[in-house]
Amino acid sequence: MNAVHLTTYTDYSIRVLVRLSLRPTELTTIAEIARAYDISEHHLMKVVHQLGKAGYVETLRGRGGGMRLARPAAKINVGEVVRRMEPGFALVGCFEDRKSCPIETACGFSRAVQRALDAFLRELDRHTLADLVDQPRRLATLLGLGKAGASTTRATRRTGARRAPPRAARSTPRRNGIAAAR
Repeated sequence: MNAVHLTTYTDYSIRVLVRLSLRPTELTTIAEIARAYDISEHHLMKVVHQLGKAGYVETLRGRGGGMRLARPAAKINVGEVVRRMEPGFALVGCFEDRKSCPIETACGFSRAVQRALDAFLRELDRHTLADLVDQPRRLATLLGLGKAGASTTRATRRTGARRAPPRAARSTPRRNGIAAAR
């Protein structure tokens, strides 16, 4: 049985927004999101471009560039995102081509399906991106980010390098960045 479903494009759009909402002020790359969800960077490039055009994502090009939310997660309505990203909601054939069915004008089924679609979208309209991220620590862990709200530098994410701990936390004294002999 085929189920009614949203396109992969819309699914990826929501995934990108969820990932960005976990680190709203940090820049994130398409490669990082692709790795986190194990999906194609090529597909994400199209999605991110459209999210940027729609005003959900701010993108910065060049070295050290990336993307972040263009507005707070609480100001991004899920129903609006789905309507913008979904190419159409032709759940039955007559939604696409009104002339394809001779009983369309008197058909109760198409009206029932339209009411169901309207109810579906009304439910999505009740939610913001912030509502979808109601378990930020768990989501961050599942996406390989550690604690939500914890900050890492771009160099750390790229190379795995970490800053030296503060002087008091070091186990051996250092002189000019080199461990001193005891």
